[in-house]
Amino acid sequence: MKKRVLIYILFVTTFFSLQSCVSNYVVSNNQTYKTDAKFASLTLKPVVDKSNDNKTEKILAAITNTSADIKRSAIENAIKHSNTIDHILSEAESYLGTPYRYGGTSRSGIDCSAFVLSVFGAATGMSLPRVAADQSQEGDAVEKTELKKGDLVFFSHRRGRISHVGIVEEVTPEGEVKFIHAATSKGVMVSSLDDNYWGPKFQFAKRIVKENTLSVLNN
Repeated sequence: MKKRVLIYILFVTTFFSLQSCVSNYVVSNNQTYKTDAKFASLTLKPVVDKSNDNKTEKILAAITNTSADIKRSAIENAIKHSNTIDHILSEAESYLGTPYRYGGTSRSGIDCSAFVLSVFGAATGMSLPRVAADQSQEGDAVEKTELKKGDLVFFSHRRGRISHVGIVEEVTPEGEVKFIHAATSKGVMVSSLDDNYWGPKFQFAKRIVKENTLSVLNN
C-alpha cells in the first residue's frame, strides 16, 4: 500500500513539473517583437558628400583669380611697352638736327648705327652692337605691313649688304612708314619708306623691344 501511494505521488509531481516546463516554453514563444514597426519608422537619408563641391569651388576660384592675374599682367605689360616705345622716340627726336659724322658717337656728330645704339641704350638700357649689319641680327623679323613704332628698318646701298639703319617713328593710317635716322646728307632727320631714294634700298625690319622683355627694360 505504501509503495502504491509513493508511486502515485511521484507520478503527480512529475506530471505538474512537465506541465510547468511546457507552459513556460509556450509563453516564451508567444512574445511579440515589433521589429517591422521599428524598421518601418526608420527613414533613410542620403549622405551628401560636399567635399567635391568645396574642391570645385576652390578650383573655380583659382581659375578666376588666375584669369584676373593674367589680364592684369597683360595690361601692365602693354602699358610698359607703350611707355618704353615713347621713351625711345622721345630720345630719338631729341637728336633731330644733329649733324652726321662717320664714326661719330655724340650729339656733336653721329652716324646711323651709333644713333640707334645711343637711343636704345639711353631709353631702355639695352646694349646693341655698334655696326648696322650686326644690329640687323638682333630681334625678330617683322613684315613691312606689320611695322610699328620703335621697330628698326635696315637698308642696303649696294649688293644687299646692310649699311644703314633707322627707327620707325610713325605708321600713318594710310600705311606710310616714317623713320628717324642719321642721314649723311642732313644728319638726324625723318624720312619715309615711300621715298624714292630710301624705298628701293629698304631690305627688312626687326623688332627689338617686345612686351615679354619689359620686365628687364622697365626696372
